[in-house]
Amino acid sequence: MDKRALHKISYGLYVVSTGLGDHINGQIANTVFQVTSEPPNITVCINKKNYTHSLIENSGVFAVAVLEQDTPMELIGEFGFKTGRDVEKFSDLQYRRGVTGAPILLAHSTAYFEAEVNGHLDVETHTLFCARIVDCGVLSEGEPLTYAYYHAVKRGRAPKSAPTFLGRSHEEKGNAEDSPQEQGKYRCNVCGYVYDPRQGDPDSGIIAGTPFDALPDVWVCPICGAGKEEFVKED
Repeated sequence: MDKRALHKISYGLYVVSTGLGDHINGQIANTVFQVTSEPPNITVCINKKNYTHSLIENSGVFAVAVLEQDTPMELIGEFGFKTGRDVEKFSDLQYRRGVTGAPILLAHSTAYFEAEVNGHLDVETHTLFCARIVDCGVLSEGEPLTYAYYHAVKRGRAPKSAPTFLGRSHEEKGNAEDSPQEQGKYRCNVCGYVYDPRQGDPDSGIIAGTPFDALPDVWVCPICGAGKEEFVKED
């Protein structure tokens, strides 16, 4: 079975957030979809181990922010590779509490939805939360960030808690026998981001063609913030 076929399914990239009293949190999600139009209902898929899952389970509400295509990798790293049990993800970002009490991320978001859970489905490692939309709006005219763009252009990877995570052997299968031009890639041990000298890191001012050894000592992983010492050369 070639699980690379699963990468042919289209996804977006979102921040799913929720609040319970003074506790608020959010996480990156790519499995968000509309299931009915009248009344409007959406569904999100959340890993059971995530703090966001616990908060949604107890609050019965969540918000979804549709990220813009130019969303900084630092924001994706904050919500995708860190846990709200340890950090306050919204502390330095623009947001507001919605009608449900869930925090709505305003920074780098093109639209938002607020919803009240009206059903759920256990899918082993994850839960599908079905919910009725109670409020929504357009925040900007920016282009939505797709999962394909995140992988191909921003060079991002899925965290292990993501429903689409396949592991390195599947996510990078087909690249192991790259041409000599592909040599010199380095992978972050923390989040799986791969630094490709041909791409550089434009968001951090690193131009294409910059080898890993030539990166400034202060350079960090654009997704999770890990230092150069956490990178290993690809086989």
